[in-house]
Amino acid sequence: MTEQREDTRNVTDYYKYWTVEAIKADLETKAHNFSVLVLNDTRDFNLGTVIRNANAFCAKEVIVYGKKKYDKRGTVGAHLYTNLRKVRFCDELDLRGAVVVGVDNLDGAVPIETFEWPRDHVIMVFGQESTGLTQEMIDLCNHMVYIEQYGSVRSLNVGCASAIAFFSYCLQHGRKYREDSCPDYSI
Repeated sequence: MTEQREDTRNVTDYYKYWTVEAIKADLETKAHNFSVLVLNDTRDFNLGTVIRNANAFCAKEVIVYGKKKYDKRGTVGAHLYTNLRKVRFCDELDLRGAVVVGVDNLDGAVPIETFEWPRDHVIMVFGQESTGLTQEMIDLCNHMVYIEQYGSVRSLNVGCASAIAFFSYCLQHGRKYREDSCPDYSI
């Protein structure tokens, strides 16, 4: 009798012992109707956290825009189970049929807690850690939201901001309880 080795990957118990391909395929059937576009022009330290958050909230896809590599260690393996696409130029983006929502604390942005997330496919856009969204990305956006802050810092890091935005979306459009894949958690 052979003994099964312990699965030490950072996946829920539901996915223990599944292959990477099987996990990814199952998540695709459960994905929420949003994708993520994140800028990576300066080798952003928090990009791995955005990818991990996108997996945790079951985004359709993460699009990494830029020419730099990122540190995959920050994903804690989530990059293996997430649909990732890298683009280097704006004309490689296909935004047809999507509502593009920028997340940044810019003039004219509305508070995220009052924003009604569209039912159409949403692409949430996040900028670089220190510079925010570029004008090129702002011009792509149909809407702009910001996260209210109460302390002295100017902005949240992109990892924190993405988790809040994804949670906000899921509060309005997410599945309240998914017994098949998240028996101990609810959104």
